[in-house]
Amino acid sequence: MRIAVLGAGVIGVTTAWYLCRQGHEVTVVDRQPGPGLETSFANAGEISPGYASPWAAPGVPLKAIKWMLMEHPPLILEPWRDLAMLPWLYQTFRNCNAGRYAVNKARMVRLAEFSRDQLVALREALHLRYDERSLGTLQLFRTQEQLDGVAKDVRILRDFGVSHEVLSREDCLRVEPGLAGAAASIAGGLRLPGDETGDCYLFTHALAKLAEAFGVRFRYNTTLNGLRRDGERVAAALTDKGEISADAFVLATGSYTPALAHDLGLRVPVYPVKGYSITAPVIAAGRAPVSTVLDESFKVAITRLGDRIRVGGMAELSGFNDRLTPKRRQTLELSLHSLFPGAAGRDNVKFWTGLRPMTPDSTPIVGPTGLANVYLNTGHGTLGWTMACGSAHVLADIISGRPPAIRADDLALSRYP
Repeated sequence: MRIAVLGAGVIGVTTAWYLCRQGHEVTVVDRQPGPGLETSFANAGEISPGYASPWAAPGVPLKAIKWMLMEHPPLILEPWRDLAMLPWLYQTFRNCNAGRYAVNKARMVRLAEFSRDQLVALREALHLRYDERSLGTLQLFRTQEQLDGVAKDVRILRDFGVSHEVLSREDCLRVEPGLAGAAASIAGGLRLPGDETGDCYLFTHALAKLAEAFGVRFRYNTTLNGLRRDGERVAAALTDKGEISADAFVLATGSYTPALAHDLGLRVPVYPVKGYSITAPVIAAGRAPVSTVLDESFKVAITRLGDRIRVGGMAELSGFNDRLTPKRRQTLELSLHSLFPGAAGRDNVKFWTGLRPMTPDSTPIVGPTGLANVYLNTGHGTLGWTMACGSAHVLADIISGRPPAIRADDLALSRYP
């Protein structure tokens, strides 16, 4: 079958890979000059199934108000910039109850655990290198109150069979020796030894090259203008370089999926949640993080990627914009230098922002739509790197008419009314 995958981020490229390996003729279309150059480019670097949790949780609306009032807020809400976010916020708040949280959490962990296993299998089979490490993740608590509040998370991890360790301050320093010089207080931590780290862009770029060698065609520098519908099917993708016809179409266009789907009569509840990162060179390896440290106070991830440190986080709802706000950079730098002073250089630091496609229930939309030959793989939010291989594998099975390796019916668009 001829399949057009729209989008060449980590979601689109992994989808193309699995479809190609199942015998399909695949074409990938992207407006950028290469793969992984938008949201996949400089994310926090975490592959964290253990932290696959819905943003919509009991108590979050009140917490959100507190976060927005902080000097360095992890959540920034600017509804006056884009009123379209209001229906999405309403749906998100409707998921902030114990019942919906349990349902959403279960399917997120299911997909994330499967995805991590698929990533490991790909890495070993293809000998991929992307500054990867398999040394776990440490959620760091600066205050005793934060440490005391970890009991609920531990119960959830235990229920889902996720390996974990609650650490004292001394244990945190054993796992991450670079914290010994921290200017900030450290009360303890929660470590997930099964988590991994790696550079999402390097992975996406390497896999795209291999996919191309196996016959996948990549049409870069090609702007997608819409889709031409023919009855209950789509006949072609309309681009600035002509039509691209196919037997099936996969929308892996991240935050831009709703607009594309709207022209087909489909409502896709995905909204862009803006995140920021800095990437700094390591100048003192002994003071740098070993793997990933999640700074609970600022909701920031600090990740070692080879000879670099990536610091990423925050959630800004302000519509579609790529403004690099200096205040956000200050937050990232404060988190890094207060925990790992002297580890990273202050020159040649790259400041980046990306739009993460988020659904109201935090679960990606993977599967068929109401149209016969249109499929979705979008809405992964902050977990695109974590869930990419699993989502792609599941969708390739569905398109090929194979039973997916995990339950996938509750991942489709049909879960929304």
